[in-house]
Amino acid sequence: MDIFNKCTSNLGPLGQYADDAEGYYMFPKLEGEIGRRMIFRGKERLIWSLNNYLGLANHPEVRKADTEGTERFGLAAPMGARMMSGQTVYHEQLERELADFVGREAAYLLNFGYQGMVSIISSLVDRRDVIVYDSEAHACIIDGMRLHFGKRFVYPHNNIENLEKQLQRATKMAKETGGGILLITEGVYGMSGDLGKLDEIVALKKKYDFRILIDDAHGFGTMGPNGEGTDAHFGVQKDIDLYFGTFAKAMAGIGGFIAGDKKVIKYLMYNLRSQIFAKSLPLPMVIGSLKRLEMIRTQPEHREKLWTIVKALQTGLKEAGLDIGNTQSPVTPVMLYGGVPEATQVTHDMRENYNIFCSIVTYPVVPKGVILLRIIPTAVHTLEDVEYTINAFKEVKHKLETNQYSDKMASINDM
Repeated sequence: MDIFNKCTSNLGPLGQYADDAEGYYMFPKLEGEIGRRMIFRGKERLIWSLNNYLGLANHPEVRKADTEGTERFGLAAPMGARMMSGQTVYHEQLERELADFVGREAAYLLNFGYQGMVSIISSLVDRRDVIVYDSEAHACIIDGMRLHFGKRFVYPHNNIENLEKQLQRATKMAKETGGGILLITEGVYGMSGDLGKLDEIVALKKKYDFRILIDDAHGFGTMGPNGEGTDAHFGVQKDIDLYFGTFAKAMAGIGGFIAGDKKVIKYLMYNLRSQIFAKSLPLPMVIGSLKRLEMIRTQPEHREKLWTIVKALQTGLKEAGLDIGNTQSPVTPVMLYGGVPEATQVTHDMRENYNIFCSIVTYPVVPKGVILLRIIPTAVHTLEDVEYTINAFKEVKHKLETNQYSDKMASINDM
């Protein structure tokens, strides 16, 4: 059998809709300057789908730093992986400043967050070790665990009672194998917006011997007193062993980092295959990240504006009778109910008649029958944007509930 046969005969649960969805529902193209309004298919839309939480993507100070970094170093520098020829004083400076900001002894830069998490997990555990993780763990965590040849136990999302049962099982297994236990959780869950119960997880350390790795991609820069992260929000920084953050969200850039005790970070520096065998993060991105981190530290107005928009949006949606789940972060899911055909009709109506662009999520990412429209508020949105969006969602919800959307998928071929 030709291995390509399965590629051409079955595109998968999402790919099966490619002919009808590609270019509109999937792989859409947003054009123009990054901001609250962009161009989609030749028309301006109100954008709620970019993780530009603090509005730094096109901030003049950020653009200036990015430009100066590129003019000074070009995109090629440094050449080679950091272990061989790609180490610079700027990479080291950014690591020191990141470690200090998140309250750790040391930090190590990652070229990409996703790639970094996969490699972190595979570097930390061997076949004797046991992983315990939340059922709603991000895909990068799942992929990292696929490289783990040892045992792993999953607990239902944020179910601390069940987590303790899994820790009991893991403890028994680790004693038999002579290994250790790594618990992996998230600070902010990117789809639902709720927080990992870090305070309750940390409390279990009094009864069980395990280490904690937190993925705080959506919490870094947005959560905590000064944006230090979700662990700072809970006041448990000293009890979270490894802190993982990315630059792709609040920093509006590329890359990420892992922070923790010096000895552990030193180990990862010499064992993270995704970094050892990959070219160093380009200097313009490092220079730009230094500026972004400085702004997060010294310009709290960006985070304050973000939370003004978040609170107005989430309060208004709830008052309008819309289900936004249990979000405690800027991530704002609006849950409606119907199948894939209704989901496409809702999305088409939002984009074409209300000129609102937000991400749509359906089965298999969420349970069958759920239509999740994920809104990402940012510091550059306005209260007028919030009011308009709440009214639009109220109308769309009414249309869905009164069967005003047909059960035919809205195909881009019909547009």
